[in-house]
Amino acid sequence: MKNIFSGAIVSFLLIAFAFPLATAFLSDSEQSQRQRRRGVVPPQEFETLPQEQGISLQISFRRGASHNHPLMAFWVEDTAGQYLHALYVAESIARGYFRHGDPGSGRWQPGPVRRPAALPYWGHQRGVKAHDGYYIPTQDNPLPDAITGPTPEADFILHTRVGEDIPRVFRVLMEINQSWNWNHHWHNNRFPGDENYMTSSQPALVYEATIHLDDLQPHYLMQPIGHSHWSGATGELFEDLSTLTTALDIAREVKISLREQ
Repeated sequence: MKNIFSGAIVSFLLIAFAFPLATAFLSDSEQSQRQRRRGVVPPQEFETLPQEQGISLQISFRRGASHNHPLMAFWVEDTAGQYLHALYVAESIARGYFRHGDPGSGRWQPGPVRRPAALPYWGHQRGVKAHDGYYIPTQDNPLPDAITGPTPEADFILHTRVGEDIPRVFRVLMEINQSWNWNHHWHNNRFPGDENYMTSSQPALVYEATIHLDDLQPHYLMQPIGHSHWSGATGELFEDLSTLTTALDIAREVKISLREQ
């Protein structure tokens, strides 16, 4: 009996040590497949501004419990609030063309859509006014491919650059908005007849992190600093977040790290 018991312990230890050793030699794709089968989805990684020189910046986004295909934009400003350039803008906004934008045939088909309430703070800070009066790109004047891409469905890591001429102290901002995200304050009858508000629900949230290149930290956590106008009518930033609920849980954590060349 003692030998059988000892043999079982030895077998268990061999399996316990062999498993991590075996998985260590799996390729990245094989490990990803195993993680997916266990319900663990690794973050999607993608790159913008690949030709840009200067400081490498990595943005790690972890989705919250209320995350459901939000639209978002990342950009940089100086400490006076002057818009410098975009780092990433959701493809639908950047091109003015949504995957489910045209219901004309009775079924939602890809088509042009104007969504001024989606990311209004970013749009007004950018300051480019379209022919229809909205501060968002159009199909005729889209943003360059180097800063656009489909909205990631879950966690992601964005690799990008902030450029060689960036000031020594600058701000990274994110605006994020999710349609049909109503609550008791921002309900669907709050502004009757306002079609732009109806596409926004709770207003877009704005997050910020300030980076000092002469005093670099291992990472920077982006924090919410306010919300945008509910229908995108202005570029105001409203600092009172007390009326927002699930909108604050679209993003669980947004972390920035960077490396100066």
